Parts: sequence; C-alpha cells; structure tokens
Amino acid sequence: MSVSTKKFVIVLLSLFLGINTFQAHAALPFSVGGEELPSLAPVLEQATPAVVNISVAGTKVSQQQLPELFKYFFGPEGNPGNTEQERPFQGLGSGVVVDAKKGYVITNYHVIHEADEIVVTLKDGRTFEAEVLGSDRHTDIALLQIEADELVDIKLADSDELRVGDFTVAIGNPFGLGQTVTSGIVSALGRSGLNIENLENFIQTDAAINSGNSGGALINLRGELIGINTAIIAPNGGNIGIGFAIPSNMVRNLADQIIEFGEVRRGVLGVTGGELNSDLAKAFGTDSQHGAFVNQVMQGSAADKAGIEPGDIIIAVDDKKVKSFAELRAKIGTMGAGKTIKIGAIRDGKAIDFKVTLQQAEEQNINAKVMHPALEGASLSSTGKDAEISGVRVNKIARNSKAFANGFEEGDIIIGINKIRITSIADLRALLETEPKVLAVNIQRGDENLYRIIQ
Repeated sequence: MSVSTKKFVIVLLSLFLGINTFQAHAALPFSVGGEELPSLAPVLEQATPAVVNISVAGTKVSQQQLPELFKYFFGPEGNPGNTEQERPFQGLGSGVVVDAKKGYVITNYHVIHEADEIVVTLKDGRTFEAEVLGSDRHTDIALLQIEADELVDIKLADSDELRVGDFTVAIGNPFGLGQTVTSGIVSALGRSGLNIENLENFIQTDAAINSGNSGGALINLRGELIGINTAIIAPNGGNIGIGFAIPSNMVRNLADQIIEFGEVRRGVLGVTGGELNSDLAKAFGTDSQHGAFVNQVMQGSAADKAGIEPGDIIIAVDDKKVKSFAELRAKIGTMGAGKTIKIGAIRDGKAIDFKVTLQQAEEQNINAKVMHPALEGASLSSTGKDAEISGVRVNKIARNSKAFANGFEEGDIIIGINKIRITSIADLRALLETEPKVLAVNIQRGDENLYRIIQ
C-alpha cells in the first residue's frame, strides 16, 4: 500500500468516525504499515464494562376459556367461564450501570416486568441478584440495584445536545449471544407514536438493535450514555436499521425521582393540544414551523396558574427547543412534580416566557413485593397531599397472594407502621428498609381504623 493510499484511508475513516486526521495519527493505537488508523476500541474499553446482561424468570397468570362441554358441569351459577393458568417464563435483556458506588443499574420496564428473579451478569462474568427499586411503565424505565464491588459506571451525556448525523454505538446482549457492539448514527430525534399511551421522545438510530438489546446502552464517541435502547421496527423480526432509544436526560430525571422518592412523581402541566403546522402558524402570526399548540388549559392546573392560555404555541422548556406536542408531553411527564421550569411560548406573534411549577399526576402503581415479601400481590400508590387521608393506597390485590393472606384489601390506605406515620411510598420504603421484625400496619378502611400484625 503506497503512502498516499494509506493517508487516504486514514482520512476516510477519520471522517466516518468524526475524528480529525491529526487525532487519528496522534492518539489511536492501531496502525497499518506504520500509519495509525482510527478505532473505537479505546472508547469501548471504557464503556463496555458498564453494560450488563440481564436474565429474568417468573410466572405469568393467563386466562383460559373453558370449552362449552366442560362449562356444563359447573351449573348456571358456578360456571366461571374461564380459569387462571400459571405459566413460567424466562427472558433476556441488557442494562447499564449508572452509579458504581451504589450499584444502580438502568434497564427497560418491559425487561423486568412480572419477573420474580432478576440476575445481572457483568462483563467480567460475575453474577448478582438484583432488586427493583422502582419502575415506570409509561416511559419503559426501571431502576435496579445490585451489591457488588469494583463496578464501572457510565457518564450520562446531555441528550438535548444531540444532532441528526452524530455517531452512535449500541451495546447490549442480542439473542443472548453475550455483549455485542454495533455502530451507526442518529437518524432522527423526537420520534413518537409507537404507543400512544406512553411518553415517547425517542432517539432513532441505524445502529443494529435486536431482541435482547433492550435496556442496553446507546453511547457517543466520547463513551457517554446518550440513550437506553428500547425498541425496533422489525416487520420480519430482524434488524432493518430503525431502532429507538430513550434519551439520557429522560433517564436521568426518572432515576433521580425513583432514588429520592421510591417512585416516579410525574409532573403535569395541565394542557391539551396538538402539533403545530404551517396553517396554524400562519393563522397565529408566527414563522415557527415547530412547537406544541395549546388547545385547552385545565382550570386550576400548573399552566393556568402560570398564565398560559389556549392558542399559545410552546416552543421551549428550560431554553431547550420543543418541536412537537408529543415531545412536550414526554419532557414534562418525566420531570418531577413540584419542579419549577421555564416555558417559552409564542402569543400573538411575540415571544413570552412563563415560570411554571409542575403539579403531580394522579397515579403510580408500585409492585409492593419489591419492598417487603409480606406485601407480595399488592399494587400500591401514594394518595397525594391533597387527598382527604394521606398515606399509601392498596389499588389492587391478587387473590391467594401473601398480601391477601395478611388481611389487606383493595381500597385500604396504609397510614402508619409501628406507630410511625406513613404519608407516601417513599415513607413506606424507608421504614421497611430498616427491616423491622414485626409490622403493626395501621390501615384506614372506609370509616374503620384497624391494625394488621405481620411477623
């Protein structure tokens, strides 16, 4: 290979990887014929130890319709119509260590959903059982914790700084093969519409993502986490170069809430609306082609108190541009309740800013089993500060579960344990972490106040 040819190859590879020729010559160790060539190896040596494999196992309860012939034997009143059948399942996925000291691991909600056993395998082969600290179905995020020494974590980048065309690297465990690395670029930003019920603001990439990559890392060329791989479009079941990742800023907001409160305290702005198009922009006197058009402002909502009005066009949150209503919904929905933010908008063709303190959404079901075995089978949520009785509500309870056997019922509100007042999921989690030998659970059940003793 001639000297000129070698230099040409170096320039091409440097351009592809976003590294200037001088850096390729000066910093990268791989060489051909004495000429150094760019390589992703130094970045991957730094990042891959922070990406883990996750294996799960559990039992799913499915409803099975009885054939008409068998229904006859139950009689008109005793015929249940269907029966519950338990089916064991196993699954594989990926995760990312985001705090080495505390053992925090981020993955997808759908990876660990309904799992009774979660095992994390590090790149060095060590395995650890993981505990679910919290999860959020609407954003498909879960936070796990493992007890392990010598972990390596990964720094989170500012995903709002991403641009279409930036290089990406996906790291995960596709098809259970073990840790695998693929590369590509940011194909698009702010993607939504995969599931209308969820909060979506995806990074789209053409880095190969397949089954088992869920929960793995999407990084930049500095080795920083820019997203958590979560979904693909795969008409034939394989990769076609359209993968989606949850932006790191959303991940950071959700993880911080779970760590602080034991749950996601979703922020609510209190508006409904749609996408801004050219006709709307012209009608409302703006040249902007991107933004979230406000159709309605809920009375008494955070937006109402801040002065936002129907017809306003929201174009920024904390000085970061908002391109669509779906993006606005996802950004607000992953910010914590009580957080004060700056909303940039256009009204009558003029820019205007609002200071908004987000309110809390009414929801958040927590799988109680992760907090205490005696609560297995119960789904819990905080009642909220504005409730008549503040505490932890039992939203659902499975028959034949430990929580059911311990005397809990749907609609119960846990207001205290061992004479300590409980007002939220965070209070309950903090108390249970002390591992008391006896639980004297104070419950408000309708007009009745009672105790359940668990030993």
